[in-house]
Amino acid sequence: MKQVLIDSYGTPWEVARCAEVPDVGVPGADEVVFDVLAFPINPADMWFCKGSYRLKPPLPATPGAECVGRVTAVGSAVKHVKKDDLVINLQRENWTQRRRVKGDDAIPLPPGIDLRQAAMVRINPPTAQLMLSDFVDLKAGDWVIQNVANSAVGRLLIVLAKQRGLRTVNVVRRADLEGELKALGGDVVIEDGDDLAARVAKATGDTPIRLGVEAIGGAATGRIVESVGTDGTVVHYGSMSGEDPKVGRGNFIYRGVRLTGFMLGRGLAKLSPEKIRAIYADLAAQVMAGKLSAPVDTVYPIDKIKEALAHADKGGRNGKILVSPNSAI
Repeated sequence: MKQVLIDSYGTPWEVARCAEVPDVGVPGADEVVFDVLAFPINPADMWFCKGSYRLKPPLPATPGAECVGRVTAVGSAVKHVKKDDLVINLQRENWTQRRRVKGDDAIPLPPGIDLRQAAMVRINPPTAQLMLSDFVDLKAGDWVIQNVANSAVGRLLIVLAKQRGLRTVNVVRRADLEGELKALGGDVVIEDGDDLAARVAKATGDTPIRLGVEAIGGAATGRIVESVGTDGTVVHYGSMSGEDPKVGRGNFIYRGVRLTGFMLGRGLAKLSPEKIRAIYADLAAQVMAGKLSAPVDTVYPIDKIKEALAHADKGGRNGKILVSPNSAI
């Protein structure tokens, strides 16, 4: 079978290759085997290839934080999925044609779900949902501010917040995104800049913002911190700049702002398998209903992984780059 390997860390499309490897074999009693139908290329996957991600396994290694697959075999002790079910996988190393995983790591999806959207259900939708629910007890009418609002997580957060009656301030780098993000339900779309806090206060009528969501790092973190109200909370979940957050200490000492972090794996680890399945069942139902979606730019075969990675690194794309290892989409 075909599988993506990296033999060293570096430029993703230079270090990644499509290799022939032994098949995964039959499942044990508590395992599931599935064919990988599609996987997206996420920023974390690019960082993994570069060696700048938190995980650096022994090489050669296989990237891939998420995928969607179709079950081909089920161990005797696994009861929640069956042959031919669609599943997502809670483990990594998904850039391959076939996977064998523990049964609890295989999360069923409803039949008929769009495979392109299903490939992207594992990480971004629950990230947006849990950041809205796990840190601040938000009520309808409350404000949330986020940067990287045009990202997949950012767009999903707008939609999920709107469903709960929350209002969003969406910080972007390009003014031409305003119409697009407002069409999703964003209340305020505003360009980032040194005077961000003052402009946000004007746009919200000086209403205190209780939750900030931030994924750039560096001085951008500080601007989001300055934009939330006294005793507000800012959740830092990524660093597109590669910089640690830079925040004036007065925000903590005098205004009581709380800066914390989010990682999906840590959030899910607190939950039972049944609760995790329920979260994904709800998100999948919203995908099926057309309430949650993310744009896709191009789908590549697995043997074009170098081209796919180079494309994923380019600006100006119209959505995610996906790979279909078994030509399913």
